[in-house]
Amino acid sequence: MINLKITQEQINYATQLVEKSNFGNRGKFDGDKSKQLVGMLAQVVVADYIRQPRPEPSTGFDGGYDYIINGKKVDVKCMARKSDMFGDYVHNLVGYQKNYDVDYYLFTNLNTRTNTLQICGVITKQDFFKHAKYFPIGASRYSGRKQMIVKAPLYELVQYRLHMLGNVMDDCDIYRKIS
Repeated sequence: MINLKITQEQINYATQLVEKSNFGNRGKFDGDKSKQLVGMLAQVVVADYIRQPRPEPSTGFDGGYDYIINGKKVDVKCMARKSDMFGDYVHNLVGYQKNYDVDYYLFTNLNTRTNTLQICGVITKQDFFKHAKYFPIGASRYSGRKQMIVKAPLYELVQYRLHMLGNVMDDCDIYRKIS
């Protein structure tokens, strides 16, 4: 995993984006402002790391992806946790996003205690749905001992299924410049 310290400037930029725009434009199970901030912060930090333009204020749906790298559509996904990511932890994708025109998912973890974004890895959309576990609305889901009831169709993928990224700073491009 690649660990990136989040700067105050990145937090300020992402906060201003969320204040100016509503990025929850899927129509169903749109994230509230706090969830949108987590996603925008991840996109800003990743953009800076992979040398892509930062997200800008939005007036509508973004098409379901965040970057185009070598002709491939990449969607950044992020979960906020109070810890680092481990191999048996899962990444989530809301089922309402299943049919978006995306080639790759890039998963991240926002450690709220250390103010660090971990780039956890990348996977093709096809492989994601091949390996992810599906939970329908109303399903019972456990995180440790805590029970949660799924409020939207949900896919989970275990961390160890992801492909690691190259270190962009050493000119090894993101997963071979998205295969």
